[in-house]
Amino acid sequence: MTEEQTQALSLREAYVFGADHGLEAEVEAIRKMRIQWNASYTSSLRRGYIVELFEKHNLLERFKQEHWAFGATPAGETRRRRYLRIKAQYEEFLAGGAPPPSPEGGEAEDVDEAVEFALEAHLRDFLARNLDRIEPGLRLYDSGDLKGIEFPVDGGRIDLLALDKSGRHVVIELKLSQGRNKALGQLLYYMGWVDKNLGNAPCRGYIIASDISDELAVAVSRVPGVSLARYRMSFAIERLQEGATPPHAHN
Repeated sequence: MTEEQTQALSLREAYVFGADHGLEAEVEAIRKMRIQWNASYTSSLRRGYIVELFEKHNLLERFKQEHWAFGATPAGETRRRRYLRIKAQYEEFLAGGAPPPSPEGGEAEDVDEAVEFALEAHLRDFLARNLDRIEPGLRLYDSGDLKGIEFPVDGGRIDLLALDKSGRHVVIELKLSQGRNKALGQLLYYMGWVDKNLGNAPCRGYIIASDISDELAVAVSRVPGVSLARYRMSFAIERLQEGATPPHAHN
């Protein structure tokens, strides 16, 4: 799932980009690394490791061009140095030489992106188990070796790849935030890839977002085989156990 360009380096894009360039083991280790300090800079710390990894393999400039345009600006260079500085502070902390750094601003977007990433993953996994909520008869693509969740294609991953009741491929792209025109271009590329590599008939596509912009709705109205859907999230509290009733106070 491709998000809008942001000032912060996108970890989600970095993980996919690294895997697509032969660094799957390295980026997975960064994604799953156990961080041993109590500072709030968890996402920025991972970004520091990503920057170092991509620089080591001469991939950072290409990543900027494709996924982090802000990184090519002077302010983006400041961010790059900040990520590497936080990484260096963390390694000094592990060696016993310095306390965790104090917040210096900019971490709120780290938290926001981490929350968004987690919610998108939950939404994707929920829909994978409940594809009939999108359309009756939909089922997850399964070729044995490859499943339809985060399905790999050249240059990206399809959020969900499904088959409809007639056996036609259906490409499903999710947007946690407002669905914008960029999502349509990404979806059309994925649909073209599926037609070329998997399909014996033109596939269909869905963009599913919490909010659909008027611009996207107008654009999709001119594209055959593409549908829009809006999701609604709700939360419930399930009480599992009642606490003991406190004794009455005596006068």
